[in-house]
Amino acid sequence: MLRWRLPEMDGNACLTIDMLKIEEYSGDIKPIMPLLLLGDESYEMISRYIHAGRIFAGYVDNEATAVCVVIEDSDNWIEIKNLAVATKMQRQGIGRAMLAYAESKYPGKSFRLGTGETPSTLRFYESCGYKYSHRIADFFIDNYEHPIIEEGVRLKDMLYLVKDNTSADDRL
Repeated sequence: MLRWRLPEMDGNACLTIDMLKIEEYSGDIKPIMPLLLLGDESYEMISRYIHAGRIFAGYVDNEATAVCVVIEDSDNWIEIKNLAVATKMQRQGIGRAMLAYAESKYPGKSFRLGTGETPSTLRFYESCGYKYSHRIADFFIDNYEHPIIEEGVRLKDMLYLVKDNTSADDRL
């Protein structure tokens, strides 16, 4: 059993999640594919990045309940390609714990991620310290076979969010 403790953010109390075990995943992708598809609805898109990155899985009672896929890009950024939590386990701090765990594996590195314009998703990442960087127009229209609708919003553009974890000395 692992107790994952999140650091204080913006004056909020720390969050402790009992019995969440997070570890790097190296097994067959099939058992975690339903989770991956929560974070990215396209098998084709997932297949483009899944073998190029590291997969972290979160387990509660030995059941995979969350995934986070990260890639270290050639420009020295760490990109979160997929972050998903099982529907029944959402809004319990697991996504935040997964993100913090992935970030802890790359100390001093800056992170970026692409997401749609879903209000709750944007609020979540903002609360985790991510800020708007830029957008890729029509990304979801051009790259997905069917419309993606989340919270009543049809996803069109991909928004890139960034989090600078480098120290001022690293940027000089």
